Amino acid sequence: MSDVMHSTEADIEALEQLCEQLSGFGADVSLEWVDGFMTALLASRRAIMPSEWLPAMFGDAFERAFADPPAATAALSALMARWNVLAQQLDPAELIDEPDATRLGPLMITYDDAARRQAVEAGILTQEEAEVALQTGALWADGFRSAIEAFAEDWPQPDTDTEDGRWYDDCLMRVFALMLESADLAEYLQVSYPGEELTRDQLVDEACFAVQDLRLYWLDHPAKPPTRRVEPTPGRNDPCPCGSGRKYKRCHGA
Repeated sequence: MSDVMHSTEADIEALEQLCEQLSGFGADVSLEWVDGFMTALLASRRAIMPSEWLPAMFGDAFERAFADPPAATAALSALMARWNVLAQQLDPAELIDEPDATRLGPLMITYDDAARRQAVEAGILTQEEAEVALQTGALWADGFRSAIEAFAEDWPQPDTDTEDGRWYDDCLMRVFALMLESADLAEYLQVSYPGEELTRDQLVDEACFAVQDLRLYWLDHPAKPPTRRVEPTPGRNDPCPCGSGRKYKRCHGA
């Protein structure tokens, strides 16, 4: 088993600066949201290239914010530095080798009542919005969900009447639970964890294990290659399929 990689402080700071710059160009993103989005991309059933996920993640804000080629290269390097760390954390061979280990280390901010009150007083969020969004992991889970919605074809829903389908739903719910309002979260915990009182940190751990499980699930359920239709070759004395009325051997089969 290899040691789990983690982003350096410098890498995290570069990613934070990237998000701040993108916010000035209309992209409503944060460090946590971007990390959740990339995590879902890496947990999906196929390798998704930056040329696909950059516009899905930022729209045209990335091109506008980093129009200068050197700036675009530096911004992409900041994203790929985090991408490579997440890819190593979700390496299937390592997950299989130690199935009970938490390898995923999401970038999440711990919020307290003072932070929520400050956001409300500054007019950034309403009290209700702050209670939901400014909970540890909520923005990260929202980024994860946004990636699934953007690449829905790579997250096909199994039949919910099957064991696979119920297990799949449970995994997603363990991630999305981080976004639930207090009343909905209490109801979810009562049903899914009866008799237990999970802390926020334990909920985050549950979400991390769910992502690791989903990574291995898609390894066992890869995308099917596109079906290629092969037209049969006509016989030499058959009419040519081009519609000329001539025999194939005297037309396109000559």
